[in-house]
Parts: sequence; C-alpha cells; structure tokens
Amino acid sequence: MNYTLRQLQVFRAIANHGSITKAARHLHLTQPAVSLQFKSFSEQFDFPLIEYQGKKLVITPLGKEVKIHAERILDQANALKLMNESLKEELTGTLLLSIVSTGKYVMPYLLGEFLEKYPSTDLIMDVTNRSTVVDHLIDNSVDFALVSVVPSKPELNKLALFENELVLVGNEVYAQRARKNLDNCRFLFRETGSATRHAMEEFIAQQGIKADRILELTTNEAIKQSVMAGLGISLMPKIGIKRELDQGLIHIIPHEALPMTTQWNLVWRKNKKLSPVASSYLEFLESRLSHFTSKFNR
Repeated sequence: MNYTLRQLQVFRAIANHGSITKAARHLHLTQPAVSLQFKSFSEQFDFPLIEYQGKKLVITPLGKEVKIHAERILDQANALKLMNESLKEELTGTLLLSIVSTGKYVMPYLLGEFLEKYPSTDLIMDVTNRSTVVDHLIDNSVDFALVSVVPSKPELNKLALFENELVLVGNEVYAQRARKNLDNCRFLFRETGSATRHAMEEFIAQQGIKADRILELTTNEAIKQSVMAGLGISLMPKIGIKRELDQGLIHIIPHEALPMTTQWNLVWRKNKKLSPVASSYLEFLESRLSHFTSKFNR
C-alpha cells in the first residue's frame, strides 16, 4: 500500500464527521481536494470503507478497522513531531570531542556556556596527541576536533576560532642566560607530530640556533613543569602559562622572530551528518565567535 499521512487525516475526518463536506471544513481544504484524497486512499482496499444509506454516509466494518489503525499511525507521527520539537527546546545527546593536549587550556571555555544552556547534554572529550586526534577524525568517531594545524586528510570542514600565540620561555635563571645567547641552550620539545614541536623546529632552523641538547616530553604540562624546574627552554602556547607568568615562575625570552602565531580551528569531516547536539554546538560557537575571539586575543 502507498498511502500518505494526509490521506489518513482525510479518512479520519470523514469517519469522525460522517460527511465529506464537514471533513473538508474541518481540515480547511476544498471539498474536491478531500474527495480526491479519499478516492486515492480507498482504492487501495479491495472492499469499500464507506457506503451510503440514502443520503447518509456510513462507515463500513472494514472502514471502522482502518480508522483504528489510521489513528494509531497519526498518533505515532504526532509523537515524532513532538519529540523533534522537544529536542529543539531541551537539547539532549552526547557531544563527542577530540582535542590536542594544548587545547585543554582552550576548550573548557568554549563549552561552559553551552552546557549551562543545555543541561541535559552530555560530553565526552578526549585530550590526546595530534596523531590520535587525526585517527579519531579518520575513524569518524567524534563530532569535532580542536587543532592548531588542520590535517590534510580526511577532507574536513573548518571553523577558524582565534589566534594561538607561541612564546619562548624559561625559568628566571635560564631566561637570563637565554636572553644573551640561545646557542648552547637546552631545548624541551614535544613529541614528533606535535604542531608545537613543528613550530619550534621551524624557529630553530630559521634562526640558525645551535641547540645544546634536545629533551623530548609527551605532554604540555610536563614541558611546563620542566621549564619551571630549570631543565631547559621551550616554545609554548601563551594561553597555557598565564598564571605561571603572572607568578614569576616562568619568564618570556624576547626574540625578534617571536611570538609565532598559529590559529585554533574546530574541524569535522565534510561528509559527516551532525547530530542535533553537534549541530547546536556548531551554531552556538558561530554565534559567540566574536566574544571568544576578544576573550582569548586580549
């Protein structure tokens, strides 16, 4: 059978009102339109749904059974409509994010207002290295990823957020030494594949710096603690060390080629069908982008 919801509505109205004219008035349709819809619907049955006793329209036993099923279908269709409307009013679901480790200084501020606005929304956020973030995008296992360097694969949509400022830092003793000469300083690097490491390698190569030794650490927090302990100097996102700078635990080492500036980007697969919560989050970020830009770039 190939019926439409409109045909079910027409038949129900005819059965309830016992008249095509009254059904048309109830549905705000013309009588010919109602007659045509009912004709298309009733022709799909081998036996009549209505009959006339004189001028009176009467529902047949089959018609009464069909009316019961039609009402159930229409009730279910209405329930789906109400569910969709309730999702708009009270968003539910889980937002899945994968962010590079430095993004932990950024992403919480991009989530607070959204989660407060939609308290029934859940969040799963994986803070990891860049290669794992790329794997999550390839596997299509997350809604969005936060990166400073956009991967070339898979094909991605991008929402450019705001600048990510990288500065060269050390503790008080090491910073004084490095201000005189960066040669023979010990540099603390992130792991291979990290966008911060790439920026640091580019800076050292462009400036012709002769690094004494290179130490590799796998998290930004480990780099920060090692800088404060005097193990060496490093290029770090300024957003992640503001408190330590204010407290004098870390010092910026001035250089004419610094700071280096990259950009935070929210990315997602081009062919991804966004869930209601993911779609709402994207709309939220787009609407509040100027606010966050002024907040993080001041």
